[in-house]
Amino acid sequence: MKPTVYIETTIPSYYWDQRTETTPDIARTRQWWDEERNRFQCYISPVVLEELQSDSYPNQQKCIDLVKDLPSLRLVPEIRDIADVYQKRSLMPKSPIRDALHLALASFYRMDYLLTWNCKHLANATKVHHFETLNQGMGLSVPLLTTPYMLQLWE
Repeated sequence: MKPTVYIETTIPSYYWDQRTETTPDIARTRQWWDEERNRFQCYISPVVLEELQSDSYPNQQKCIDLVKDLPSLRLVPEIRDIADVYQKRSLMPKSPIRDALHLALASFYRMDYLLTWNCKHLANATKVHHFETLNQGMGLSVPLLTTPYMLQLWE
């Protein structure tokens, strides 16, 4: 069985990004997506699609098209409760709730990985122990919170 990956919003955003200051991260995102993604069972959520559809930005439709055919995890009420715990414990910003929802979704559905470029709120080594402690109390595990640089399977 393939390892499971929750694809957070920054991944399709970086895939189509054109900023010169993030060129290495864009290249790694594209490499992972084009060459390595098929070794994983990838999922998104309605939160990802909502976030990609909000506002207006360059290559918006390409970002949406990149992930729209991936299986989507259902946003059930328990997931909002989990996200509320993260926010009440000040591990996630109060607004918007999306970052907390991404982690709650990946935890609730027991994903192996949460793939993101959000290193402030998600792939942040200083928060992992806190996430583990909270999730353990709720009977959940924490997916490995990682960037495309770190997500490479050995052959």
